Amino acid sequence: MNKPAVMPISAAAWRVAALTMMDGKTLAEALSGEDAGLWVEAAAACGIAEAQLRLGRMLLEGEGVPKNAKAAFACFQAATQSGDAEAHNMLGRAYENGWGVAADAKVAALHYQLAADQGLDWADYNLGHLYLNGLGVMRDAARAFAHYARAAGNGHPRAMSLMGRCLENGWGVDADAAAARDWYRQSAEGGYFRGAYNFAHILAGEGDIAGAAHWFSFALEKAWEPSLSIMIKALSSRPEPELRALARLRG
Repeated sequence: MNKPAVMPISAAAWRVAALTMMDGKTLAEALSGEDAGLWVEAAAACGIAEAQLRLGRMLLEGEGVPKNAKAAFACFQAATQSGDAEAHNMLGRAYENGWGVAADAKVAALHYQLAADQGLDWADYNLGHLYLNGLGVMRDAARAFAHYARAAGNGHPRAMSLMGRCLENGWGVDADAAAARDWYRQSAEGGYFRGAYNFAHILAGEGDIAGAAHWFSFALEKAWEPSLSIMIKALSSRPEPELRALARLRG
């Protein structure tokens, strides 16, 4: 008996199958981690930007695949061909941090701008960092503040914290302690540890030790090194015994 002819699988069919796996939770949960990685690789090979971006992150972190920063960079670069904002942002991060490519803050700024122009909050946040510190662009605190403001307006807790710092210190904007306090509060409520720490510091200065203790505890729980050690050291020197106790618990 003649075997039936094996029909080749078209790129379009791979796209449908791979996207179904990535977007359909039931099928994705049924696959093992290794199989899921194979599907993502297949979709990436078909030029699907979402898969190229996902694969790039997997390669960067060593998630289910060996770490390979150069391959991750290639994935991010390929994903930008479709104009994907997330891909431009990740390519910008690769250039800023030297992930799989020689660090180049000027090129990073170009990719962040392309992503920010599409309204991506992370890109505005990253671009604000470059302008605030003069990395790859002329230092411009007012422009940095504008990018932080746009990211914060899109609900970005880290940008909210930087809004607070700009307003507290008068970076690129007139100093406004009340507005800084409000942005720190919003950042804290959004779950960002630096915003929580800064808001707690203000509450302590206002005499609200219970509120300060709550947000200092939250900040210590969420912070990572080296920020955590710096926060513990600062708390251990405070005059309030309730706040020094927090440092002893985490120290």
